[in-house]
Amino acid sequence: MDYLGISLKATFELFILGGIGFLLIKRNILNSDALDILSRLVVEVTLPLMIFSQLIKNFSFSQFPNWWVFPLMSLFISFFGFCVGVIFCLFLKEKAFRRQFISLNAFQNSGYLPLVLVSTILPKEKLEIMFIYLFLFLLGFNFIIWSMGVYFLTGKQSKNFALANFFTPPVIATILSLILVYLGLNRFIPNYIYKPLNMLGESTLALAMLVVGGNIAEVDLKKIDKTPILLLILVKLIILPLLGLLFIIKFRPDELIGLLLIIQLAVPSATSLSLIIRHYEKGDLIISQGVFWTHIISLLTLPLFLSLYFNFYMIK
Repeated sequence: MDYLGISLKATFELFILGGIGFLLIKRNILNSDALDILSRLVVEVTLPLMIFSQLIKNFSFSQFPNWWVFPLMSLFISFFGFCVGVIFCLFLKEKAFRRQFISLNAFQNSGYLPLVLVSTILPKEKLEIMFIYLFLFLLGFNFIIWSMGVYFLTGKQSKNFALANFFTPPVIATILSLILVYLGLNRFIPNYIYKPLNMLGESTLALAMLVVGGNIAEVDLKKIDKTPILLLILVKLIILPLLGLLFIIKFRPDELIGLLLIIQLAVPSATSLSLIIRHYEKGDLIISQGVFWTHIISLLTLPLFLSLYFNFYMIK
C-alpha cells in the first residue's frame, strides 16, 4: 500500500498540472494557437535546454559506458508494441482503423509524462541519473517515430518528409551535448551561461503537462469508436506493461533501468501521433480518441503497475 500511495501521489501531481492546462483551454484563457506556441516553446526551447544542461553537467562516457543501450531500448519497445498491436488489430473488423491502432500501441508518451513522473518519485541523486537515461532513450525514440512512424502511419513515404525531420531540437541537443562531453569542452562552459540555460530547462516539466492537458481538452468526444478504443486500452495499458513486468521479474535488470522499462510500457499513447496526422493531412479516425482515453485511464493503470514494480525494487 505504501508503494501504491507513492505511485498515486506522483500520478495525481501529473493530473493537477494537466488539469490546469485542460481548464486553460476549456475556459478560453488559451486557444489552439496559443497551445501550438506553448508546444513549440517546450519542444524547441525548454526541453532541448533541459537535455543540454543535464547532460553536460551529469553525463560522462566513463560513467555511462553502455549509453548506446538506451536508444536501442527505445527501438525495442516500439517494435514490441508494434508487434503486439499487429496481433490484436486482427480483432478489428474495420480495416481502416488498423494502422492507427498499431501506431497507438507502438508509440508512447515517452518524454513528457516520464520526465514529470520520475521527478516526483526519485530522490535527487537517482533522478539525475534517470534523466540521462531518459534523454538517451528519447534519442532513439525521436528517430523512430519521425521516420518509420511517419511512413507507417501515413501509409506512404510523404513527399514533404526529409532527412531533417530526424534532427528535432531534442535530438540535436542530445547529440551536441554528447559531442561536447566527449571532447571535454563541457568543462569550459562558465556558470553564468549554464545557470540561465538550466533555469529555462527546469520549466519544461510544468509546461509540458500544460500542453498535454490542453491537447486532451481539444479532443472531440462526440463520437467514440468503442471497439478499437477498448481494445487499445486493454493492449496499451494492461497487456504491454504486464508483459514488461514479467520480463523484469525474470531477468532482474538494474532498478533504474527496470523503472524506465515499466514506465515506458505503461504510459499512454504518444501525443506526437496527433501532430503527424495533422501535418501529413491524414484522416484522424481514432488517433485523438486513443490519445485522450489512454491518458485518462492511465491515471488508474499507471500507479497500479508502478506499485507492482516497487514490490520488487525498493528505491530509496
